[in-house]
Amino acid sequence: MSIPNLLTGFRFVAAPVLLWLAWNGRGFAFMALLAVAFLTDVLDGFVARLTHQVSDFGAKLDSWADIVNYLTISVSCWWLWPDIVRREALFVSFIIASFLLPPIAGFLKFGQLTSYHTWGVKLAAASVGLTLYVLFLGGPAWPFRTAAVICLLAAIEQIAITLYLAIPRSDVGSIWNLMNRNAR
Repeated sequence: MSIPNLLTGFRFVAAPVLLWLAWNGRGFAFMALLAVAFLTDVLDGFVARLTHQVSDFGAKLDSWADIVNYLTISVSCWWLWPDIVRREALFVSFIIASFLLPPIAGFLKFGQLTSYHTWGVKLAAASVGLTLYVLFLGGPAWPFRTAAVICLLAAIEQIAITLYLAIPRSDVGSIWNLMNRNAR
């Protein structure tokens, strides 16, 4: 097993621990472990490119880990901060939809998980990761709400990529890159 895939695999191992921490009301420990999970999400692709270990399997593994991670975050935050989640329900639903609808579109069209890892998705993941801390540690809601809109826009782009492609591909920078490359 490669180091990038081990970094990705950490998120699968962390998910039940995050759920346990949330269920037991350990918000600080939850946020600390979540920070490590977010860090492994940032590092896995970087290390894969650095060590020339980029693979279709690794891209798909990363996408599955993202789905597990964000569903875990959704449930855990509901358990830890139900009042905030209720107050921000519309924006929470934007984020959940943005991580579920693109894979569903990929399954419907290609019969498999898509793993585009666009710049929009990277921006969305980073913005959600950062603004979760702001929101749940008592800061203002507007950064989280902005991140939710960014997630929705990134999801729309992923769905557009799925509709545009004839066969599935991994690691597509953006819909514009894809269209420009095919126009040449």
